[in-house]
Amino acid sequence: MTHTMRPQAATVRSVRAARPATRPLLGSAMLAGPLFLAAGVAQGLLRDGYDFTRNAISQLSLGDLGWIQKTSFVLTGVLIIAGAAGIRRVLDGGPGGTWAPRLIAVFGASFLVSAVFSADPGAGFPAGTPDDGTAALSTSGTVHMLGGMVGYLALCAAFLVLARRFAAQGRRGWAAASRIVPAAVLAGFAGSAGSVLAFTAGAALGLLWLTATTARLATAPPAER
Repeated sequence: MTHTMRPQAATVRSVRAARPATRPLLGSAMLAGPLFLAAGVAQGLLRDGYDFTRNAISQLSLGDLGWIQKTSFVLTGVLIIAGAAGIRRVLDGGPGGTWAPRLIAVFGASFLVSAVFSADPGAGFPAGTPDDGTAALSTSGTVHMLGGMVGYLALCAAFLVLARRFAAQGRRGWAAASRIVPAAVLAGFAGSAGSVLAFTAGAALGLLWLTATTARLATAPPAER
C-alpha cells in the first residue's frame, strides 16, 4: 500500500529543514544595524574634526580614513540583502511575504550606493573644510542623498507591510510600533535641516527597528510565520 504524505506535514517538515539555512540570513539582518552604528560612533569619536552635532555619519567616508566607512557601508548592505533573503523564506505566503523582503533588499542596496557615491564635505569635516561647506551638491553627493532617501522610504514601506502581518497575527503592539516607527524616521529626516542629530536619530531608529522586527520573525513559531 502506498502512503501519501499530507500537505500540512510536508510543509512543517520543509520549514524545519529550512531553519538551519535561514537563521544565519536572519542573523545578518539583525546584526547589520548595530554594527553600522557602532562603527559610526567609534569613528566619530576618533576622527579629527568630526562633530556628531554637525556632521552626518555618511561624511566619515571622506578623507584618508574614509575607506573604513565605505567598508562599513558595503558590509551593512550585504548583511541587509542577505537578511532580506532570510525574511523572504520566513514570510513565504501570507501578508507581507512578497513585498517586505523586496523593500528591505532595496534598503540594503542603498548602502552599496552610498559606498560608491560619497557624501559631500561640509561643516568642518574633513578637518580643514570650511564650516559652510560647498555651495551646491556635487554629482556624488546628490546620488548619495537620493540613494539614501529611496532606501529609507523602502524600509519605512517594509515596516508598514510587516504591520499588516503582525495585525493579522493579533500582534497589536508590534503592528502599532511598525506603523509609528516609519513616521518617527521620516520626522527625523524632516528635522535634519535644523539638527543633524535629528537625522541621525531617525536613521538609527530605522536600523534598530529592522533588527527588532527580524528578531521577532526569527523567534516566532512556524504557525505564526
